[in-house]
Amino acid sequence: MNMCVLTVAIGQFLSGSSIERCLRFEVGGQQVGWVPESVASVLGRFPEVFCPPHTGTVSLCPGLDSLERRSEAMEAVLQDLRGGATFTCLSGWRNEKYAVMPRYCDPPLMHMERAATSLFGVKRYGVHVNGFSRDGSGNLSMWVARRSKTKQTYPGKLDNLAAGGLAAGCSVKHTLVKECEEEACIPSSLAERATPVGTISYTYEDEDGVFPECQFVFDLELPTDFKPKIGDGEVQDFYYYPIETVKELLASEEFKPNCAMVVLDFLIRHSVIHPDSGESCCTHMTFNPHFITLLITGMTSDPVDHTPTPNPATIAHTESFIIDIDIL
Repeated sequence: MNMCVLTVAIGQFLSGSSIERCLRFEVGGQQVGWVPESVASVLGRFPEVFCPPHTGTVSLCPGLDSLERRSEAMEAVLQDLRGGATFTCLSGWRNEKYAVMPRYCDPPLMHMERAATSLFGVKRYGVHVNGFSRDGSGNLSMWVARRSKTKQTYPGKLDNLAAGGLAAGCSVKHTLVKECEEEACIPSSLAERATPVGTISYTYEDEDGVFPECQFVFDLELPTDFKPKIGDGEVQDFYYYPIETVKELLASEEFKPNCAMVVLDFLIRHSVIHPDSGESCCTHMTFNPHFITLLITGMTSDPVDHTPTPNPATIAHTESFIIDIDIL
């Protein structure tokens, strides 16, 4: 198969998916997400927090006019829903807050429990690190992690060397260094050498809701004698593979889906995969069998905001290239 066509089974939130049945989620007059019908119907139980749906929109009551008030009101709603076991995603409560805002560069409008963000289709940000080395001949090898079998999501799947979500109030650099130290015991002096290389944005959906995500991607070239160590228990093992082996694994179902995208981006940037080579790289990412548009952008001060939209053409950007993938 030509590299211009990649087969990926990751659900994209585009025309033909549930976007046609979702309501816009607005805070302070600004859209920050998408609310599935199944969630919107439950929010009517909280009229002091949510206005009745109007013209396809669910919004917070205007009296909640500060970050603190909105955050407290949302927390009370989510704790109520959690206690009633209304939504399964809340059983994975993290006690970790994510910032809610229209774009990454905007000030947060409120904070929300991480486990609940999919109920409102709020964009989540994270950091992913490609750890690699070169031998004396310049040949690439990559460090790959295997997720713990006790992880709440994708247990036992292959992962990037280090990765983690961007909690409210934490910078990208802080998260980068923290995840490297906690997951792979990489000292901060080494982690800080990581190079920002771009962002990857995508949106998928499953039974827990809608997941718009944007990952800040870093490359970290490591000394050839460096070996990561298991830290906080989120990883059960690390493997050091020649880059051709990594490419072969990418064509299997071994990788966590969004981590496979990060690796694919690395392979393209480092010319391991050539668009005109006719190589086969069939990455199988199992969320939902919808059409996908994968957006990979160059690193800027503010990443491209990939708000879910039913029209793929609307996410085109002059500094990005788009891989359109049709599910077979």
